[in-house]
Amino acid sequence: MGAKTLIKNIQIVSEGTINTGDVLVEGKFIKLIGDEIDDDSAIVIDGTGKLLIPGIIDGQVHFREPGLTHKADLYSESRAAVAGGVTSFIDMPNTIPNVLNLAALEEKNKLASVKSLANYGFFLGVNSDNLEEVLKLDTTSLLAVSDDGLYFTKKGNLLADNLDTLERLLSNCKSIVAIHSEKEQIVEANEELFREKYGDNIPIECHPLIRSEEACYESTKNAIAIANKHNARLHILHLTTEIETHLFRNDIPLEQKNVTTEVSVHHLWFTDKDYARLGTLIKWNPAIKTDKDKKGLLKALIDDRIDIVTTDHAPHTLEEKQKPYFQSMSGAPIIQFSLNIMLEFYRQGQISLEKIVQKMSHNPAILYGIQKRGFIREGYFADLAIVDLNAEWTVSKECILSKCGWSPLEGTTFHSKVTHTFVNGHLVFNNGQIDDAIKGLPLTKESK
Repeated sequence: MGAKTLIKNIQIVSEGTINTGDVLVEGKFIKLIGDEIDDDSAIVIDGTGKLLIPGIIDGQVHFREPGLTHKADLYSESRAAVAGGVTSFIDMPNTIPNVLNLAALEEKNKLASVKSLANYGFFLGVNSDNLEEVLKLDTTSLLAVSDDGLYFTKKGNLLADNLDTLERLLSNCKSIVAIHSEKEQIVEANEELFREKYGDNIPIECHPLIRSEEACYESTKNAIAIANKHNARLHILHLTTEIETHLFRNDIPLEQKNVTTEVSVHHLWFTDKDYARLGTLIKWNPAIKTDKDKKGLLKALIDDRIDIVTTDHAPHTLEEKQKPYFQSMSGAPIIQFSLNIMLEFYRQGQISLEKIVQKMSHNPAILYGIQKRGFIREGYFADLAIVDLNAEWTVSKECILSKCGWSPLEGTTFHSKVTHTFVNGHLVFNNGQIDDAIKGLPLTKESK
């Protein structure tokens, strides 16, 4: 038992359908879904004219805690998350210390249990230094192991650059292996070419030429070939090129795929033309590329070659971002606005509401085997977001909740707004007000 909330007369978007109905939340769970539900003991929310969607599960974030909390932390970034309808996240291993063992993983879980307003999961980091230790572990209970972000610690940490290491991992690891797929040798050769031309002051417009289509494609093609050889579970993080999308299949359901991929919202929203306006504020790795790539990524998302949408939310201070090319940090905060971005594509007629919910809620739960989340089903955790599709607003510094206090989306006008977010039945976000009294829960895997 517990507190009850009854959401009345709302359009429920779940599992490929949109139906108007009522949802009764009791304690942490969805108790009942139906028509004309009545419960005098429940707090009633009138959902007339609004949407109810399963809470978004963001499968790739960098919340910076521990070790980098001058720019973000689990509390600040989970506040930004719930304000955008994100009820669960999976954080990457490139905090300080890097999460290269189970003790560091457990420490992050402990921090999140007292700080995070959203549900939380963490990837175990893997590189050539700890490969043998990881191979000895029973990784079946882990969401995934990943090398993402670890290349910032030292050169040579990308698995895609060490095919023997990657093969050893894929042939033995019992969990998903999620990799940052760029061939560093190609990137470094391109850096030298542009350094010869420009010195250290390389124009940011050269970023997608340095972290090039070739660097991404060669890396992804090689990794998929190894995964297929060993029938291993490989997930390619933040896909950026149209040509790479043709390496993935859509002829079988997600549940049957061994090789999967994702697109991050900024690679759907920005193109290389935006570097002239926003400069290093939109410097991400892999780089934002051409309009052709942007359109190809959206097409592949819709036709199911791309499986999920993520943010790669990666806050840095403005000072860290506004340095010259080689010193400027890669990444930006965006989790608060990921759903708004996708709903703009819906408004433009480019994607359906049902497909957005599939890619942001259902599929992350399926891909990572997350228990009782990602769907609006009786008996599932009440991770829910209410959305008003007719609420125009403009992003400003005043509304940004990420600790770093800026966004490359400042000045952007959106036409939809999250009005309520429930995490485990707790109304954590209510029309701009955040109730941080109850913290999120760890993401647990479905038992096989």
